[in-house]
Amino acid sequence: MMRIFLFIVGFCLSIIGFVYIISYLNLFSLGYNFPEYAHFICSKPQCLIGPIGLILIFFTIFIPGGKKR
Repeated sequence: MMRIFLFIVGFCLSIIGFVYIISYLNLFSLGYNFPEYAHFICSKPQCLIGPIGLILIFFTIFIPGGKKR
């Protein structure tokens, strides 16, 4: 049950983080280039929760555990 909860939390975090990353793509229309965009994304904490959510999903799927029968 805990793994399902962690999966859902990781999924929600990744959705929130990647929505921010996609919404900040509008900076390219203001004249930003890719290195400036990447630096801006790495400096925002709400954009860093996307990869954290993916790592949480990865661990809940691929790390063995649970009840042994």
